[in-house]
Amino acid sequence: MNKLIITAAICGAEVTREQTPYIPLTPREIADEAVASCAAGASIIHIHVRDEKGNPTQDVKVFKEVVHLIKERCPDLVLQVSTGGAVGMTADERLQSIDAGVEIATLDSGTTNFGDDIFVNDLPLMRHFASRMAEKHIMPEFECFELGHISNALRVVKEGLIGGHLHFDFVLGVPGGCPADVRNLIRMADSIPSDATWTVSGIGRHEFEMAAYGIAMGGNVRVGLEDNIYLSKGLLAKSNAELVEKVVRISKELGREIANPGETRKLLGING
Repeated sequence: MNKLIITAAICGAEVTREQTPYIPLTPREIADEAVASCAAGASIIHIHVRDEKGNPTQDVKVFKEVVHLIKERCPDLVLQVSTGGAVGMTADERLQSIDAGVEIATLDSGTTNFGDDIFVNDLPLMRHFASRMAEKHIMPEFECFELGHISNALRVVKEGLIGGHLHFDFVLGVPGGCPADVRNLIRMADSIPSDATWTVSGIGRHEFEMAAYGIAMGGNVRVGLEDNIYLSKGLLAKSNAELVEKVVRISKELGREIANPGETRKLLGING
């Protein structure tokens, strides 16, 4: 198998200090967590940002500050910004992040129930996002919360809006989305082109179960405080690095080595 690509999802848009005191909120805190996650074995950093009050924002100035702070200390890291933002944001608001100077951005591939909310990503919005990313030579990572989202992604590819290597993230276990079940993961992995790559993100208590399946199946893994705040049952993770380190241990036990940022770029067809 190829070496394992680990993505660290640093803070997300939903987790609060009331849930865990360890969630990073300021640009400096987010950058510190990114650097520590890199040292632990992550080669991709998935970036959301927060405003001065700790609320989710897509303000490009904040993204640029975070990107600058990370690149100062880890210039080789592959940086990936979220264009999902938070539920209720407009398309233009969400797209601000792609102007931060990064190589990858997420492209949410379909509307889904998201807890009590609805996360809207219709095909016209997908086409708009894909076109903007292509203009800036940013590689999209298709975020798929359901099996049908893969079909949406492949439709946009067939229409010629996306070219080059295809990379997917299967997000499993979101309340209202596709359950985190190995049968669902297998079906999704079997539904993408044979030369595409994929990552699995297990939400909450499913994070490490899905990580183990993803490692064994030859996929890649995303972990981080955005998706799960516990290192084990009842034990809060004190950092993103702790979550990355656990995945590294599982992967090595299963016989897969960890990809560094340069190897990750080659596996994903990123020129750098």
